[in-house]
Amino acid sequence: MNKAVKIYDTTLRDGTQGEGISFSVTDKLLIAEKLDQFGIDYIEGGFPGSNPRDITFFQEAKKLRLKHARLAAFGSTRRANTKPEEDAQLRTLIESGMPVCTIVGKTWLLHVTEILRTTPEENLAMIEDSIRHLTANGREVIYDAEHFFDGFKTDPDYALKTLAAALKGGAGNLSLCDTNGGTLVGEFESIVRRVVSEFGGDKVGVHCHNDSGLGVALSLAGVTAGARLIQGTINGYGERTGNANLITILPNLFLKMGMRAHCSANLAQLRELSLFLDEMANLRPDTKAPYVGASAFAHKGGLHANAAQKVKSSYEHIDPSAVGNRTRVLVSDMAGRSSIALKAKELGFDLDEKSPAIKSLIDELKELEFRGYEFEAADASLQLLISRSLGRETSFFNVEGYRVIMERHGEELWAEATVKIKVGNQSYHTVAESTGPVGALDLALRLALKNDFPQLNEMVLRDFKVRILESNQAANSRTRVLIESGDDSGIWGTVGVSENIIDASWEALRGAVEYKLLKSKKD
Repeated sequence: MNKAVKIYDTTLRDGTQGEGISFSVTDKLLIAEKLDQFGIDYIEGGFPGSNPRDITFFQEAKKLRLKHARLAAFGSTRRANTKPEEDAQLRTLIESGMPVCTIVGKTWLLHVTEILRTTPEENLAMIEDSIRHLTANGREVIYDAEHFFDGFKTDPDYALKTLAAALKGGAGNLSLCDTNGGTLVGEFESIVRRVVSEFGGDKVGVHCHNDSGLGVALSLAGVTAGARLIQGTINGYGERTGNANLITILPNLFLKMGMRAHCSANLAQLRELSLFLDEMANLRPDTKAPYVGASAFAHKGGLHANAAQKVKSSYEHIDPSAVGNRTRVLVSDMAGRSSIALKAKELGFDLDEKSPAIKSLIDELKELEFRGYEFEAADASLQLLISRSLGRETSFFNVEGYRVIMERHGEELWAEATVKIKVGNQSYHTVAESTGPVGALDLALRLALKNDFPQLNEMVLRDFKVRILESNQAANSRTRVLIESGDDSGIWGTVGVSENIIDASWEALRGAVEYKLLKSKKD
């Protein structure tokens, strides 16, 4: 059985059709290089000639020195009753200079007669002529059989004829598209198996969408049925609910199904690739993403953590390092001694789970969580808490007081913060302004500490979240604030809880600064 598959990435074309996804020309060029480094076989760049961005991308893409991947330009078959050499879109595909052309054609009679408004015979000619013209101009052609599964279920004989026409024209691959994303796994696999038996698996690919939540499952079913090219996007970006997610498909293919591809050897870079694309798209990573999400190998229950410590496979379906991820232990009021000991070890502390310090720490954690604290996204606050419980110094300054004033003048809104702190024997009283109270407090605190701790210039606030804990208490409810901070070496989270949102913010902000100083001291 042939275990080799080829991976076709359409993030730069189909992925950009997703809501909120937009890449600049520079972004697309950087992404293409990253995909090539990972080992993707085909990278679809977009529609040459359709918009200024893609026109510029293909001009610049000619200068790329890719090590493995082949760049593909995307288009459609010639117009009805037009010679291929006279068709403007086919000419643009050739002029793009890309070695691969992927063209989409109709396989569903509904689209042939009602959308294209042409005859079934002319549609077959359009497919064959277009592909022959492109191959005659030295291009490798991948044929995307649009709405193939809907077409097959309506008229299987005609759907197969469209594929035969593509092969006759010289197509190197027939990619079966579940364009509407409505096919279920069983019928999908059965149909792909029929096509594979007709044309051979090495000629068949699959292109799936996630409208039924089955994009990954359908892609894997296609491989099971014999298809040997898989199309998808990084992180499942795409129109409507997205395309099949290559980030989930690849580890399933390689680790669970025993398949191999050029990128198999680079699977440990998978999480990095996923995060890189989210960064380029300006999206926050999905913490629940299979394999690569921050929570993919996170253990919260004490029983789970204890078992995972003894035998990792007891609660982890793969070794996290295989995809560039890691085991994490989450600490909550569900935590037992094993969880705390594991988490402490993860944070750099060597604690015996039978020690009295563990019991005391568990009791304090449970009390804090009862009051509304949450440490799953606040590792820095937890590390400061553990340090203090062990009698280690975590305070680099003393806070004597702070004040925040908010004012609005017409359309102008600003906040003024005053901070009084003491570093050793030196007192500081600083004032700063910003558009919001947290920003003003942050600036005032940094101003007070800048002479003694210049390393704080490396730190930035990245995110700020507020959660009302007791909505039935209205304006008097306790508030939890989570702050994410970072520097060149990483990111960290801190938490604050109070009946006053400013006080909760100050606690989280102070914790972020103390953690940075503690980290710098260790470094």
